[in-house]
Amino acid sequence: MKKSKPKTFVLDTNVILHDPTCIHHFEENNIIIPLVVIEELDHFKRGNQVINLNAREFARTLDSITGNEIFNGGVPLGRGKGKVRIVITKGLNKEIQEIFREDNVDHRVLSAAYEALKNSKDKTKVVLVSKDVNLRMKAKAIGIPAEDYSTDRIPNIEELYSGKEIIENFDDDILQKLYQPPYEVPSKQILKKIKVEAVPNKFFIMRNSNRSILTVLDKEMDKFRRIDKETVYGIKPRNAEQTFAVNALCNPDIPLVTLTGKAGTGKTLLALASALHVRKNYRQIYVARPVVPLSNKDIGYLPGDVESKLAPYMQPLWDNLKVIQDQFPETDKNYQLINSLVKEEKLVIEPLSYIRGRSLQRIYFIVDEAQNLTPHEIKTIITRAGEGAKIVLTGDIYQIDHPYLDAQSNGLSYLIENFKGQKLYAHINLEKGERSILAELASNLL
Repeated sequence: MKKSKPKTFVLDTNVILHDPTCIHHFEENNIIIPLVVIEELDHFKRGNQVINLNAREFARTLDSITGNEIFNGGVPLGRGKGKVRIVITKGLNKEIQEIFREDNVDHRVLSAAYEALKNSKDKTKVVLVSKDVNLRMKAKAIGIPAEDYSTDRIPNIEELYSGKEIIENFDDDILQKLYQPPYEVPSKQILKKIKVEAVPNKFFIMRNSNRSILTVLDKEMDKFRRIDKETVYGIKPRNAEQTFAVNALCNPDIPLVTLTGKAGTGKTLLALASALHVRKNYRQIYVARPVVPLSNKDIGYLPGDVESKLAPYMQPLWDNLKVIQDQFPETDKNYQLINSLVKEEKLVIEPLSYIRGRSLQRIYFIVDEAQNLTPHEIKTIITRAGEGAKIVLTGDIYQIDHPYLDAQSNGLSYLIENFKGQKLYAHINLEKGERSILAELASNLL
């Protein structure tokens, strides 16, 4: 069988900022990086935001393989991989200039792709790769094949693991056993009778016409164990999914938990309350969220100093903490303890970029709005987990503020897809809104 010739992929800046390791993910195909992309990356090197860190990481990667050949035939990336080369963009190609007029970075990337296409014998073998849908449309309009960067994109969002399953018409004899000590039954008794997807730490609602019970399949998949509602720092679960969430959030044997769901389902509130409930097992509680301004504007346009610029992004976390605190009278020790934890920095609420460099030994680390993180950023966070750490990521995969992410390409979806079935991981999708009847109606209709 004749082996097909490798393709040539022309990379846009946003692909590199999305995944600084991207050049290693194109298999045997060749990569072109327009010099204007390198120049644009230089503007992102300074700062502590995620894109700044990614720009620096890519610069180090490129520097480690750079030689004179990178501007000529290209530098091999290793066995089973193609070459990477930088092409110099001397202004806009004549055809590009006649169509788009304005000389900017996007059009210079287009120009580089157009030149590569002109010089290629096979016009289907040159592809522009960009996270920018408008640039991809421009490319296609002038005959340049263009694609999104899909290496870390999950195949089918509709089939994303929910972490739970309902078993109807369940055997009443087994349900009765779960109501008696030790409140568990061997999994073989159940799995041989019914067909369900058996996954470590998966939650089940088992019911029949007489009764209903909440259970979890343990991490070794040896037994189904009954779960009861547990109040955590004044917050009581209001439905089955919230009960499942609290169970996972408080389980010391599960160091990685993800919670998804629309606004008002209680993701952040339950994570915070559970962290406070088990605080004695940890050195500190960190609560963070990425700063992704709406309308793709930088925070620099906001008035005030850095703290006042960031305050609006952190306020929802403080609001959730206040809800928990208000479950108790001001004179109650639980109310006062929260103030003490904040004052002594045992409970820290900050932007994700501020916490990034800290040690994660025995830390209960909650990352809110994790759907606005890329798969590479999620990996960076989890791989820094130290001994005794617990990482909780919450978010709504359908409510994304990041300009280059969607439900299939964000880091939270990617994590759920790839960690399903791991003994150290649990996930639950919260479906029912509990904020108010009005909030639930708005979430469903608007």
